[in-house]
Amino acid sequence: MQKTPRAAQDRGMKVRTRLVAGFFALVCFGVLILRLWQLQVTEYDFYAGRASGQQLRDSVVPAPRGDILDAAGEALAVSATCWTIRALPREMADEHVEPASRALAEILELDYEDVFAKLNDRKSNDKLILRRAPKEKADAVRQACVEGGWQGIVLLEDTKRWYPQGDFAASLLGFTNVDNDGLAGIELKYNSFLKGTDGRVLSAKNAWGYDMPTDYDTYIAPVQGNSLQLTIESSVQHYLEKYLDYAVKEHNVAARAIGIVMEVDTGRILAIATKPDYDPNEPRVIADANVRAQVDALEGEERKAALQLAQQTQWRNKAVSDLYEPGSVFKLITCSAALDAGAVTPSSSFHCGGAYLVAGIPFHCANHRSHGSQTVAQALANSCNQSFIQIGQRLGKDGFCDYFAAFGLQGATGIDLPAEPKKSEFYTADRMGPVELASCAFGQSSKITPIQMITAVSAIVNGGKLMQPYIVEKITDADGRVVSEMEPTVKRQVIRPETSATMCELMEGVVNGGSGKNAYVAGYRVGGKTGTSQKLDSENAEARIASFVGIAPADDPKIAVLIALDEPHSFTTSGGALAAPVAAQVIEDTLQYYGVQRQYTPEEQQRLEAQVPGEVGRTLEAAAAELQDSGFAAKVVGGGGLVVSQYPAEGESLTRGSTVLLYSEEGLEQAVTTVPAATGMTLAEATSLLHAAGLNIKAEGPANMEGAVAVAQSSPEGERLPQGALVTVTFYDYTVPADEDVLMIPD
Repeated sequence: MQKTPRAAQDRGMKVRTRLVAGFFALVCFGVLILRLWQLQVTEYDFYAGRASGQQLRDSVVPAPRGDILDAAGEALAVSATCWTIRALPREMADEHVEPASRALAEILELDYEDVFAKLNDRKSNDKLILRRAPKEKADAVRQACVEGGWQGIVLLEDTKRWYPQGDFAASLLGFTNVDNDGLAGIELKYNSFLKGTDGRVLSAKNAWGYDMPTDYDTYIAPVQGNSLQLTIESSVQHYLEKYLDYAVKEHNVAARAIGIVMEVDTGRILAIATKPDYDPNEPRVIADANVRAQVDALEGEERKAALQLAQQTQWRNKAVSDLYEPGSVFKLITCSAALDAGAVTPSSSFHCGGAYLVAGIPFHCANHRSHGSQTVAQALANSCNQSFIQIGQRLGKDGFCDYFAAFGLQGATGIDLPAEPKKSEFYTADRMGPVELASCAFGQSSKITPIQMITAVSAIVNGGKLMQPYIVEKITDADGRVVSEMEPTVKRQVIRPETSATMCELMEGVVNGGSGKNAYVAGYRVGGKTGTSQKLDSENAEARIASFVGIAPADDPKIAVLIALDEPHSFTTSGGALAAPVAAQVIEDTLQYYGVQRQYTPEEQQRLEAQVPGEVGRTLEAAAAELQDSGFAAKVVGGGGLVVSQYPAEGESLTRGSTVLLYSEEGLEQAVTTVPAATGMTLAEATSLLHAAGLNIKAEGPANMEGAVAVAQSSPEGERLPQGALVTVTFYDYTVPADEDVLMIPD
């Protein structure tokens, strides 16, 4: 039978329908497969993250920063536990919002309206209430939540930086921000080592977004950061800061004071400070009361700008970050370079007259003094500008610039502290004319950092080796394993050992009879150099930097000390009068701390102290004889034959040559006397005056040196003391030249 056209047509229609249906099915299935591929492969991470966000709450557990320790392991910066308090508003019942807000505001000392607004915001389920709450406040919040039955308050353990010694070593240590990132000092320089690895708490949430029981929590512990052990000796740091603080107040230092103590053979920094500084526990509070009052007197944008400037100023570590004119301290560089190059010898002579002309420009010494004919030793001791201009001329500009570079004065020392300038300000040989060479030779026209200066001086006295200065001795991980350890590094040999030995002798001469005599310390051989430099970039033409660099012991140097008082306002600006006494105190205490034995000269032996022997019960003759053998004189009070009491008592310390009162009758009143004023007198005059009043004297400072006078006494004029009491009198020579390293002074 043949198929009818109608049947053939129906069959074709069915085929086409099936094909179309199959095509659409294939397309739909393909789209579905493609979408599944996108969801499960291409966009897996996105949707997995969304699912985790809906099913899990991820809380960060901040890692404690590593500790910062001094050379002996004493903590200078540690991490203390605190708590961050957050709210989950959707989890808090409506009737609890108001009482919880009032309680939290009271406990945490916050504004009630602000807390209420956060707890009542049901659009968010995470509101910060307070960061870094101390333990007592966190405990109080926790107790209030328990008593009130409140849900939705979360306390997360956190850490904050704590500096247990307050403002101690602040400019060195720096501080951190609220995220525990270092913003200054060691904290900034070693932030990546100190920071550690944060931990996490993953909490499961139910379909309504509320936390499920803690059985569903996953805790990933934080890893504490690495700890740093510094080269800093806390005792030496305390000495330095104590005496700098005193100098700042005593001499009204306007632009802060700088101090550095370096171990010359290794480059280890034993102490470094800029005063006044701040408390790193509250770094944004202006520590200087006068500056704070000036800022608080302003308003608006003016106050904001002044506050920011004051903060940046107190945070700045001038010892590392500021370029300054070293002045006559720099003459050590010129002198050692000229001696090492053979341009001069210790016996070379120079003439200092009324003025020394260089390319028609007259140069003078301080106060237009004329030193006459001088050797190198005398030129250094007298800080003679004219002689050093001549020394610089003999060295020549090429030699001068070569040694300037060799001493590391052109670029950064590389000390491991932030914000050290990459370059100094100096003349290269091709830009240096005769006038520039003259001024550079005595310490002007170049600007370097204090850390560069003391590093160069250490090279001068340690045999000629330029050392790499450093602060961090060792880095250890949380388990105490050593990650990194610094060793002393010699960068290069700058001068010959023979030149170094000669310079030590010349520097000792500066202290023993030159401009640095106020750095004298009995029993220790101290060398050094004074400086009184002009601040060429200051609007005030009278602005000066009084400085001194000292080394000790001069016959085998162990330490170098640099003191710089930026813009002192005192009876003088002389570095020898203002900075040298500070260096002397630091040197004396530091050498005593390290157990360096004193070696007294015969003259110093006469002024040593000794313990008073006990004479009670002895005959007057026997007592007087024993006292004489011990180096003391005796004065008898009363008419008896035996000693019934004495003053000073047995075991007390007196300067040899002092008088001990021997009382030979019972019931006698102790003899008293009035303290006279010894200030302004020489040692001989002060001794005679106090002895005439029946008092004993202990002299401190360069008392035996010409020009030294009494500047302070332990008991004020008019005080009533027992006869035989000891009065300590401090002597300085305030007549030492002020160096006055001025660039050009018209004749």
